[in-house]
Amino acid sequence: MSQQPSPERILIFDTTLRDGEQSPGATLNVDEKLTIARQLARLGVDIIEAGFPFASPGDFEAVQKIADAVGTETGPIICGLARATKQDIETAAKAIAPAAKGRIHTFIATSDIHMQHKLRKSRSEVLAIAEEMVAYAKSFTPDVEFSPEDAGRSEPAFLYQVLERAIAAGATTVNIPDTVGYLTPSEFGNLIKGIKANVPNIDQAIISVHGHNDLGLAVANFLEAVKNGARQLECTINGIGERAGNAALEELVMALYVRRQFYNPFLGRSAESEEPLTNIDTQQIYKTSRLVSNLTGMLVQPNKAIVGANAFAHESGIHQDGVLKNRLTYEIMDAQSIGLNDNLIVLGKHSGRNAFRTRLRELGYELSDQDLNRAFIRFKEVADKKKEISDRDIEAIVNDETLQAPEHFHLELVQVSCGDHAKPTATVTLRTPDGTELTDAAIGTGPVDAVYKAVNRVVDIPNELIEYSVQSVTAGIDAIGEVTIRLRHGDRLFSGHAANTDIVVASTQAYINALNRLYAAIQQGSSMHPQREEMLAANAERTAV
Repeated sequence: MSQQPSPERILIFDTTLRDGEQSPGATLNVDEKLTIARQLARLGVDIIEAGFPFASPGDFEAVQKIADAVGTETGPIICGLARATKQDIETAAKAIAPAAKGRIHTFIATSDIHMQHKLRKSRSEVLAIAEEMVAYAKSFTPDVEFSPEDAGRSEPAFLYQVLERAIAAGATTVNIPDTVGYLTPSEFGNLIKGIKANVPNIDQAIISVHGHNDLGLAVANFLEAVKNGARQLECTINGIGERAGNAALEELVMALYVRRQFYNPFLGRSAESEEPLTNIDTQQIYKTSRLVSNLTGMLVQPNKAIVGANAFAHESGIHQDGVLKNRLTYEIMDAQSIGLNDNLIVLGKHSGRNAFRTRLRELGYELSDQDLNRAFIRFKEVADKKKEISDRDIEAIVNDETLQAPEHFHLELVQVSCGDHAKPTATVTLRTPDGTELTDAAIGTGPVDAVYKAVNRVVDIPNELIEYSVQSVTAGIDAIGEVTIRLRHGDRLFSGHAANTDIVVASTQAYINALNRLYAAIQQGSSMHPQREEMLAANAERTAV
């Protein structure tokens, strides 16, 4: 039996695996989703929206596996998204069934523009569907969340009516989405205030908020919603998601952590209360951010709040002087509070397997023997090239060895020749899915371009490279370089990521990684997100008319 969570603190509903995965190019396989879900549980999120089970067999499998492996009695609630249709709801119910605490999150649009152009339904029809489908979802689980899609642009009186009927039908959480990122903080706060004042049975449900960052206001909107009674925040790691993304979990959590005295009174506490406002283990934030970035291929911009590379860096002489004298002069939070430490030399080339495993456990990694062996071999290779091995180097090694897409094409050899008076030339040898080794060479504008052209001569899958990024894991000429790329194939994007002290090798491995994802999608057959299908169908119908 699911228990209604306590509204005495702010509940964190993470939708990285559902809305976050809808970011172009951020598609994850089942194992990658499970890896992220386990880390979200360690982070301490209250609810994991694990996916949209009806969207595809892969989504269904991922939600079901997460429900089984992560949805324990002491773990988070596992949630599946469903449109307000019986087929969607039944599929979601089956997917979350293994979880000790499962939730169905069903939704239907309530704004006039959505009802008229997307649903082609009247208000009375939408009202009846919402009530009926919430009740239907309730027949599978006591924990039901209802969302009136595009609530931010819905007519308030109608929105109040829909919410009242949904709660009466059994919704224990009502989510208020700013689907298109249109609202300002004062408008969002007033929207929540109006719901609390005008929905008679609102005390029987927790008010949740969901919002997109199209105007860069998502986090500010959520914090204003908290002041007006919202007690669940739907967010993603690094703020990834459709278009400009979602409200960023790390920004919300740390705002509530750093400014606890300001927000305490809005939850009925004394300003001086030291009780956390969320259940999040903040020291897991940085690691979670890096994991999601690596697996999705969505880079974190250097000036990103909380988790960006420059978030705790000081270049101004005045700032540096102040921080050296007292960190509080220019820092409002400690880097260690998000799990970021400056531990430099932790291991060396003479370190053994047991020391390596112990350090991994201290960093929060629990690897299988097979993964440990692969990571340890890579560690030894890197240790022979680097004098100093940092925690960030170790994390890069582990992520590169254990968190890659299923390998269909394997890099056996890459060799380049280049210079200021030479034509950049690359030779690559790949093992193909049928076990054949193929070698080819190409000339390019630079060594990486030559490598990619050579790979394309072996792997005959049309694609377009649209993004290539290199980042240094640590400082120094011998630093590990992380390469992230994105490919376009048709209307879909695929990302690849790799790390190596040799940037050409890392670039090649990242490209192969992206091609493996592309190849897997072709083999499985691609399916489009149901919401996108509806929108395209509506657009096609309008064009035909």
